[in-house]
Amino acid sequence: MKTIDQISFNGKRALIRVDFNVPLDKDYNITDDNRMTAALPTIKKILKDGGAVILMSHLGRPKNGPTEEFSLKHIVPHLADLLGQHVDFADDCIGEEAIQKSKDLEKGEVLLLENLRFYKEEEKGDKDFAEKLSKLGDVYVNDAFGTAHRAHASTAVIAQFFPDAKFFGYLMAAELNNAEKILNDAAKPFTAIMGGSKVSDKIELIEKLLDKVDNLIIGGGMAYTFAKADGGTIGTSLVEADKLDLALSLVKKAKEKGVNLLLPVDNVIADKFGNDANTNVAKTGQIPDNWMGLDIGPETVELFSKVVEESKTILWNGPMGVFEMEKFLVGTKAIAEAVAKATDNGAFSLIGGGDSAAAVAKFDMTKDVSYVSTGGGALLEYMEGKELPGVKAINED
Repeated sequence: MKTIDQISFNGKRALIRVDFNVPLDKDYNITDDNRMTAALPTIKKILKDGGAVILMSHLGRPKNGPTEEFSLKHIVPHLADLLGQHVDFADDCIGEEAIQKSKDLEKGEVLLLENLRFYKEEEKGDKDFAEKLSKLGDVYVNDAFGTAHRAHASTAVIAQFFPDAKFFGYLMAAELNNAEKILNDAAKPFTAIMGGSKVSDKIELIEKLLDKVDNLIIGGGMAYTFAKADGGTIGTSLVEADKLDLALSLVKKAKEKGVNLLLPVDNVIADKFGNDANTNVAKTGQIPDNWMGLDIGPETVELFSKVVEESKTILWNGPMGVFEMEKFLVGTKAIAEAVAKATDNGAFSLIGGGDSAAAVAKFDMTKDVSYVSTGGGALLEYMEGKELPGVKAINED
């Protein structure tokens, strides 16, 4: 693996693709800076070597060019605080100002470029746009795992302009090493916890995991598709009506492969989708009409937690319920506590980005697990066995 440890950046300008796609409130305050702090070790290594740093990122999904809402200028003060030094800002990611500011950088200085997605060419993977970006640095570093599954100009196409000077940052290397540990070096018993709303989003990963895991736990909204497929009543719970046969085939495959497939045995149900809903507990497959399942029930919490706590390797992707609402966070929180307990007892636990990472952060348990991925979609695709364009671009000679 080509990492930044293999080069001294003394006197060099490092063009780093970071993932600073952080959430901002209406006053442009950052509400979660995890993606920024994750990039600090890479930035600091380069500065310590005597290099200069040019950072490029996207923010949000701007539709038609530059907008105040999605300008990266809003994160400059916080980035400067995190680095403990001045951060310069270019109002464009290409063009004369960006070129001049990058040329003028002295050793130990940092420049942040404006949002890459203000140009449609970024997401299109436009080669000319990538070449313009490449003019800003001497060395290309990709440290944006969250976008590694996209063949965008700054994440994949640009690498060809640095044939002998392209490297993974520390975050990318850690993400790949931890994913590999789960895929190829998992201590037994290995338990995968799959949650979230749709079984169709996770089907390829589940099928891949059936060859590797001892236990497969399924919770969250996707569990109601399994309950319906089994002939149960699910009220107004989330369901993928066209995936019932798929659910049954997964149950069959798990049985054939000797995998212990665990589905909820009871559910916390509500008469509407809201924190002010009336709630009750119903057995799986016995949810009354006009009620919906929004969390796993107490018996399921006990069942799932016991299996998790006895595991030596744990992959968790997707919550057990609508954890954003106080009334329906119990199941997800209990699973987080079980994962933390297993980790404390020596298990290796990987939290698969997205909602799972948000849940662990909400319960202030990020430091109680082995690793929290910064890339939900990228991690899923990597674990499904797909080649990530952002990874391939660095690995190619």
